[in-house]
Amino acid sequence: MKKITLLSFAMSLAFSGASIAKVDTEQAKKLSGELTPMGAVKAGNADGSIPEWTGGITTPPAGYTVGDHHLDPYPNDKVKYTITSANVAEYEKLLTPGQVALFKTFPETYKMNVYQTRRSASYPEFVYQATIDNATRSMLVQEGNGITKAAVGVPFPIPANGLEAIWNHILRYRGEAIVRQGGQVTPTSSGSYTYVGFDDQLMLPYGIEGASPEDLEKTNILFKFKQKVTEPSKLVGTALLVHETMDQIKTPRQAWIYNKGIRRAQKAPTVAYDAPGTAADGLRTTDDFDMFNGAPNRYTWTLKGKQELLIPYNDYRLHSDKLKYADIIRPGHINPEHVRYEKHRVWVVEANLKDNTRHIYKKRVFFIDEDSWQIAVTDIYDERDELYRVGVAHGLNYYEVPTQWSTLEVFHDLQSKRYIAMGLDNEANMYDFSAKLKDVDFTSRALQRDNR
Repeated sequence: MKKITLLSFAMSLAFSGASIAKVDTEQAKKLSGELTPMGAVKAGNADGSIPEWTGGITTPPAGYTVGDHHLDPYPNDKVKYTITSANVAEYEKLLTPGQVALFKTFPETYKMNVYQTRRSASYPEFVYQATIDNATRSMLVQEGNGITKAAVGVPFPIPANGLEAIWNHILRYRGEAIVRQGGQVTPTSSGSYTYVGFDDQLMLPYGIEGASPEDLEKTNILFKFKQKVTEPSKLVGTALLVHETMDQIKTPRQAWIYNKGIRRAQKAPTVAYDAPGTAADGLRTTDDFDMFNGAPNRYTWTLKGKQELLIPYNDYRLHSDKLKYADIIRPGHINPEHVRYEKHRVWVVEANLKDNTRHIYKKRVFFIDEDSWQIAVTDIYDERDELYRVGVAHGLNYYEVPTQWSTLEVFHDLQSKRYIAMGLDNEANMYDFSAKLKDVDFTSRALQRDNR
């Protein structure tokens, strides 16, 4: 891997103990000074191509109404330069090995349009305060497979190791409850596809304003997720329910699948790790969803430091309801004309498969946006140590909340030259972050009732 610039407070080490000390008060003061409340460097970079963070988007753009697809707050920004297979070598220091591989795999059609960097990520003030509070109290437990003394904000805004950084991604704020529609496609090499539609419900007790570490530890629940397939007709009646836990050794993830053949919900302990994703045609694993989810216990995690990287950001054009899915989906990769890349600083976290454990991915390298803790890119290696897949999250600020999250996730399989695009919502209703969901909506009985 190319040389990575380390921050003075970042250590390149892997976590191996039962728990790890929180940062001291003096370190935490940086979150109100040289660092943002989320732990990013507030200042811009040396040449000014990455600007200072000044709070991100604090108000929606004129003309936006809650419930609309989000308007582009930067409609007049123009492409600064375009990277193609012909000039990719000039920009290799700003790309991951996986990104470079995409240019080599699709030399005639793949490109990146690079725009001005906009540090648009923002969160509610109570999330910032909770993150500052977490900094001096949050701890990993169970050799990193659980977390304690954390609530609402990211637990480790000044991470000391790779496990802390990946928990920041898992626990980044995305609101309190979300209802969303959308879907995914797995195009063939010719570009033909069948759209698979989903209705999702996500309840996040961890992110509720005023949630306390003590209450969260009593329930041991981070979030509850329910999903049903709405199309095509042959898959309607397939549904999934997941309860994700804070301490995954004390209580592992609980999952149920509704089977329309027997018309009841069944426990599904295999909905984890490298089990195939729903209707994914073998192009993603269960723990690829949301770029990474679930227990981290099969890998050794190393924090490599930070680097500047070109990542999808402020992808409002890709998100627009002015586009149809057919405008986006192309053979080999999505249509690059609709994608906006920007230069941002990212944390680099390497996950290596432990001895005596199994997963189809031997190594994963995650590139995590410093302003939001959203994984932006992941390079994935197979058991032969060869690049296998490249995951890309196309992020934007859902400014009515506000929260930074992906609008589309794409996993490219370099060996089959195919991909899966998850989260297509251009022709669907927009996310509802004001949904009122209850625990009773997330039981196996509710899963069964909803799908009969």
